[in-house]
Amino acid sequence: MPMKFSIPKKVKCLLEPGDGLLQRTIRSGAWVFAIRIAGQGFGFVRMIIIARILAPDDFGLFGIAMLAMAALSTFTQTGFSAALIQKKGKTEDYLNTAWTVTILRGGGIFTVLFFAAPYVAAFFNVPEATNIIRVIGVATLLDGFANIGVVYFQKELEFNKQFFYEFSGIMADFVVVVSTALILRSVWALVFGLLASSMVKLIVSYRIHPCRPHLSLDLAKAKELFGFGKWILGSNIVVFLFSQGDDGFVGKLLGAASLGLYQMAYRISNAPTSEITDVFSRVAFPAYSKLQGNLQGLRQAYLKVLQFSAFLSIPLAGGIFILAPEFTQIVLTVKWMPMVPALQVLTLFGVLRSISATAGNVFPGVGKPQIATKWNSIRLGVLAAVIYPLTIRWGIMGASIAVVLAQIVLTIGFCYMVIQITDCGLRNFSRLIGLPLVSTAIMVLLIFGLKTTFDTTGIGQLILLVVAGIATYFGATYLLDIFCNYGMRSLIKESLKSLRGN
Repeated sequence: MPMKFSIPKKVKCLLEPGDGLLQRTIRSGAWVFAIRIAGQGFGFVRMIIIARILAPDDFGLFGIAMLAMAALSTFTQTGFSAALIQKKGKTEDYLNTAWTVTILRGGGIFTVLFFAAPYVAAFFNVPEATNIIRVIGVATLLDGFANIGVVYFQKELEFNKQFFYEFSGIMADFVVVVSTALILRSVWALVFGLLASSMVKLIVSYRIHPCRPHLSLDLAKAKELFGFGKWILGSNIVVFLFSQGDDGFVGKLLGAASLGLYQMAYRISNAPTSEITDVFSRVAFPAYSKLQGNLQGLRQAYLKVLQFSAFLSIPLAGGIFILAPEFTQIVLTVKWMPMVPALQVLTLFGVLRSISATAGNVFPGVGKPQIATKWNSIRLGVLAAVIYPLTIRWGIMGASIAVVLAQIVLTIGFCYMVIQITDCGLRNFSRLIGLPLVSTAIMVLLIFGLKTTFDTTGIGQLILLVVAGIATYFGATYLLDIFCNYGMRSLIKESLKSLRGN
């Protein structure tokens, strides 16, 4: 007789979305966190391997190609997915129209990239980027045909299914990039990895969701979705100009090699905080949408998201800041050392971004996406005013300072608006951020003392510094939790209880 295997109850409950909104939100957060851990785990190994094989110029070439694709993708963003998630009631009648528009958009982006590639390459004075830009355009074509039904994984907080969908792309990219890099030792390894990820996700999207859309364009429905999506589009455009404008500026002014260094610094400095931000963003938006009209529930949900985000992102940024020189020299090798000052400056950007993101998801969730668009426009204006003189003066570190200054303005604006909307109070808001800052400061001072006392030139010493920092942070947080009633232990216990299904 065939053997039967039973799934333990505690594991089985995690495979289900849960009953109440709190339980569904927490379990969804766990799955999104799993997605990001998987992505960053494989991404970290991938980064180390290819950083040792490829040169900064290769990363710069790929960055320029991705910049061109991201520009077109952003400026043609429909916002339909966000509109479907936020929209109350049945949305099945809108799926075919949304899918059709997505296909048309993907085909349009591919066509423009193909014919504009020589001009983009000439603008950055890197003619070898022409074919790279043309080939990565295929990825947008593939993405356009993906099953629109996967949007329901976010709408219904079924992130257990979203995990398997995204993990397939992560694995495809990892396997193809690493194997191809070892063989070709060129930038094309990154290109082929991107294409493999899009192809696999396209196939999996139809295997994992029963929706079978067909071509149908209802202009009335498209207009209705775009009524909400236009604000998402506007916000995405200004966010793109901010987040990618510095890349374009560095690539044009300083060259492909400097762009490769700058993008690597950005990625390392922001990776942990960005992943945490992404976890909470993807879960919080649909949760906030379901809490429209419930001010008390919205306030409680937001403060919990803020507390968790600050508790995790602030110490990670502090650790990256203090250990940046050692990590770069030991793990990535000395050819990447010129990026260290920029990396350290950008850790502050990562923290600010994490805090502002917790607020930014409230606005579309309560049907006010225009707030994010307006404040992002102000941030873009600040960046445009300061990036040129600072980059001319200090190179990629100057560009990093410009990004941080602009983010400070946005964070202040976002925090002010979310305090008004949720009525959470400045004192509660500041307290949830202040206590992790104190614990992180203690951790950074301890690591700095150890660095000045002992030799830290080996991988073993680096690991010991990381362990010491983690222990110090959790120890300081535990004491603050007891004496200042921070509430982190009770929040963790509540989250674990919901995960177990108790």
